[in-house]
Amino acid sequence: MSTSPYSAESFRHICRSSPWRWQTLRFELHRKFPTQADGGAGTSWVAGAGAAHLAPALAMNCWVRRPGALRVETPEGKLLASTTKINESKDSLFISGNRKPWLLPPALVNPVKDGDGYVVRRPEALYGEPAYGSGRSAAALDPVELAGDRPVPLEAPFANVAEIEHIAAVTHHGRSAVEAVLTPNASYRPVFADAPLLFPGRTAVRIDLETGICVASQSLDGSTAGAGHWMILLGIDEYMLDDLFEEVSMGLTDVRAHIPWDLGPDA
Repeated sequence: MSTSPYSAESFRHICRSSPWRWQTLRFELHRKFPTQADGGAGTSWVAGAGAAHLAPALAMNCWVRRPGALRVETPEGKLLASTTKINESKDSLFISGNRKPWLLPPALVNPVKDGDGYVVRRPEALYGEPAYGSGRSAAALDPVELAGDRPVPLEAPFANVAEIEHIAAVTHHGRSAVEAVLTPNASYRPVFADAPLLFPGRTAVRIDLETGICVASQSLDGSTAGAGHWMILLGIDEYMLDDLFEEVSMGLTDVRAHIPWDLGPDA
């Protein structure tokens, strides 16, 4: 593991960038919970431990297509959840008196970026990832809660949502990533109150550089030590048919797959 060229400031830029760096994603999600057997410590992958794998207590295969399409299966292929209303009319939203439906998707607005193409300041847009269960995986897909939407007016101790230490460049399942140890401040506000990416005390997090996704986290302190998640990114910006997410298949042909043509013995 080499020393990272990234600062706390650039780490926050990466955490704000996910909405502009991918549209579809296929991945494995593993969750780890602290147990009496391991004393809450779990398997560590921080502070020089390299790419040791967290021992999963829960594993799922997931497909996401922005905006709002999600499919979740067990490793054996049993369907756990899928969005079934991605093509329904949104007319009722626009007469609700709420200005949120009039916001544009992030991909259609331009954020302020740094010299490396990561986001310094996020504009107002229709953010949000499809969630399953606690919402922790949705927060990991766009980990802006680790940085906030924009830089703080004055860079001072405890002014940011979290303090960032021990930044290092790493490799996560063959992909370039950056990891750091974060400690939440009083201003930290998770996207899902019941499923924060940062645990009480210190949390080690790992961010994929290409996508801006939080691919791993692990609590380091207290009763939650060892808890966290681990993601393996398998496909980025692959073509995904509506059939993958809808309850009833429309019988469309996936043109990516080879279609055999049997001419018969007399052909």
